[in-house]
Amino acid sequence: MKLLEYQAKKLFAEWGVTVAGGKVITKASQLSAAIKQCGGKYPVVVKAQVYAGGRGKAGGVVLAKNLSEAKAAVKRLLGNRLVTIQSGKDGVPVKALLIDPGVTLLKEYYLSILIERSKQLPIIVASKEGGVAIEELAKTNPDAILKTPFDPLMGLLTHEARAIAKWLEIPAAHRETAVKQLKALAKGFFATDASLVEVNPWALTKEKGMLALDGKVTFDDSALFKYPQWDKLKTADADGPSEAKSREIGINYVALDGTIGCMVNGAGLAMATMDVIKLHGGEPANFLDVGGGAGVDQVREAFKLIIADKKVKAILVNIFGGIMKCDVIAQGVIEATKSVKIKMPLVVRLEGTNVDLGRKMLDESGLGFLTAKTMDEAASKAVQAAR
Repeated sequence: MKLLEYQAKKLFAEWGVTVAGGKVITKASQLSAAIKQCGGKYPVVVKAQVYAGGRGKAGGVVLAKNLSEAKAAVKRLLGNRLVTIQSGKDGVPVKALLIDPGVTLLKEYYLSILIERSKQLPIIVASKEGGVAIEELAKTNPDAILKTPFDPLMGLLTHEARAIAKWLEIPAAHRETAVKQLKALAKGFFATDASLVEVNPWALTKEKGMLALDGKVTFDDSALFKYPQWDKLKTADADGPSEAKSREIGINYVALDGTIGCMVNGAGLAMATMDVIKLHGGEPANFLDVGGGAGVDQVREAFKLIIADKKVKAILVNIFGGIMKCDVIAQGVIEATKSVKIKMPLVVRLEGTNVDLGRKMLDESGLGFLTAKTMDEAASKAVQAAR
């Protein structure tokens, strides 16, 4: 679950991290009051509140030197769609704007906390190059990025935070404040079961010292049951249309960039299926786990999600018949295929209880399924079909 910037920064403030103290508006008529609440001085920063990075380069962050410029920015952004490098060509809707008071920037830094899975530890990622695309910086100048793992039980220790602040060359007068904010962010990361906390830029300002000018927080969905208070923070745009639909029908779906749609039961099998597709030179178009007890309705809706992606050229169904027998699964695939009227190549691999009967039903269905006995064979057929 992702938070919008203003939600993340409100959380930062509760943790003890200094933020600009801006105001959110959802209507153009609220602009003047928001500017007054920010101190009534110019410049102000008008920032689109969307679930996509790259807002600045896309025109979603505007420094307004007077009321006229602020009104023009609000008119251009609010109620329209913003296209960024992360949003896709259709862009994302701008339903809210954050009006922040302007500050004098002395230096910008990058800061994030996430889990380093190879080390099985949380890490602080920091750079002196704040306000830039960190992904590109990692490729072009990896030495400009510091990665500091720390103990999840002890938390970020003071000497570790000081070492990070020193590496960033934060001036001595502001270093202890930076240390306190680093430790606060690390503590908040664990206190909320977050999978990502990011501040970009984390800035040294003339007016407020060390300041979180932007914020991203992503919570681990598996832990959301522990935090019912987060429910009210989720907006209708937090998920893409496909992801939102998948939640509604009770399946796990994540859109990817490939051409082979995948329908699998079980997260581990789904990951393995995507790996085998890539080994054969193909690219999965999605992660889709229909679960161990998926019925005809869920299979049908899963097919609809897959074929709604215009990039998909072939579909691979890889099902293990454990909880549900293969003949039941085969019947569900047949009925769902008939109702959805799939026109692209469809490869089906079944394994498990009653597998021979299930394969026979698919072969005799007259629907032209490409069947396979192994994952390797299925992936190979799907990659060839997509080409």
